[in-house]
Amino acid sequence: MPEIPMRKRTWAERLEDLPPRNFKAAIQTLADIIDTPSADGLESCVRCGLCAESCHYFLDDRDLRSVPAYKLNLIIRIFRRQIAGAGRPRRGAPGLSAAAIREWADALYGRCTLCGRCMVNCTMGIRIPSIIRKGRAVLASLGLVPDGLDSTLATARETGNNMGITREDWMETAAWLEEDLRTETSDLRIRMPMDAAGADFLYAVNPREPKFYPLTLTAAAKLFHAAGRSWTLSSHAFDVTNYAYFVGDDALAARFASRLREAMDALNIKTLVLSECGHGFASNRWEAASWLAEKLDREVKSVLEIVAEDLRAGRIRLDPDRNPKTVTLHDPCQLVRMGGIIEEQREILRHCVRRFVEMTPNRKDNYCCGGGGGQLSMSEFAARRKSAGRIKAAQIARTEAQVVASPCHNCLDQLADINKHYRLGVEIKSVLELAAEALLPPQG
Repeated sequence: MPEIPMRKRTWAERLEDLPPRNFKAAIQTLADIIDTPSADGLESCVRCGLCAESCHYFLDDRDLRSVPAYKLNLIIRIFRRQIAGAGRPRRGAPGLSAAAIREWADALYGRCTLCGRCMVNCTMGIRIPSIIRKGRAVLASLGLVPDGLDSTLATARETGNNMGITREDWMETAAWLEEDLRTETSDLRIRMPMDAAGADFLYAVNPREPKFYPLTLTAAAKLFHAAGRSWTLSSHAFDVTNYAYFVGDDALAARFASRLREAMDALNIKTLVLSECGHGFASNRWEAASWLAEKLDREVKSVLEIVAEDLRAGRIRLDPDRNPKTVTLHDPCQLVRMGGIIEEQREILRHCVRRFVEMTPNRKDNYCCGGGGGQLSMSEFAARRKSAGRIKAAQIARTEAQVVASPCHNCLDQLADINKHYRLGVEIKSVLELAAEALLPPQG
């Protein structure tokens, strides 16, 4: 008789059954990953409360558990009792317990998108998202990654991308998209190049593009073709995302980031260009170098930088009258506040839409849409995610825009959710889509 596989326990079940013997190992994990800046941050919080008004969760529910300093203090308690002072517990500080771990899980996963707005407004300059990631790493060491996020990680680990797209399906998709592009443009020279050795750059995409949103992929191809760019996709590694970043697993994050580096080496390419993806940019541009301890001998750029460069150089021309509707821009947290790509998307939009209006506040002060930090894959917190999206919905409504643009697929998905949930009646588009819609044929 065949053996019946055991059902994997759900996240809720694992939270309810926490063996105390694992607590000591969890404390050791925290001790191992707390570096000097994090330790300084844990000792520096003065509980001034200014971070509260920075957080879209707190602005929505006014629950003290949503205050960034409260979330930080969950880790501070354990750090001070079990780690600081050479392991001598501080009087009155509680130890790690099942109740504490459940509170960590609810707060660090369910009330945070790692957006960094609290950090920008912290009087002590504490890198709160970095410390929250370390708290999530402790939870991961206990097997307490929320089910949807855990499943996404497993798929990326096993298949090389978070959607489980096979190499054959990826290549077939690129081939039929190339055929469609040639039919649409009547230009037999336009390509979706695959494994082109020696190209100027390797283009990495969000797997949701070939799976669900091919228009964003063909938009990039149109823009690259019009600019005369030498570029390629890789048949072996194409996923710009890195969901290990959201659980604080730096070893796994390094493994994911190394795939794109290996593809570049195999094709003799020195520049990696990243599709519209907030955390994909932050992890590949800023974090991967430290994860991999690599030499800075290659460039990593956002596709927004490439398109903005082509606009400035006159390699592409855009007609704003082709996008007559009023457009506003949502700034992805990991791309803008945490990544430094701020003006390029604005430069592109000013060239490709007739009327562009800013949200208030914007740029590094913009509110998170609520889709970051892995929230879209965590069904456990879906209702809270949509509720916290009320802050972004109000921002959008105040602009009276008809179209909301954002250069991030997680943001686009969350914006689509809150568009429906709050009945905003707007269109949701990527920046590249709008640019491609305004693209004029090359002169001559």
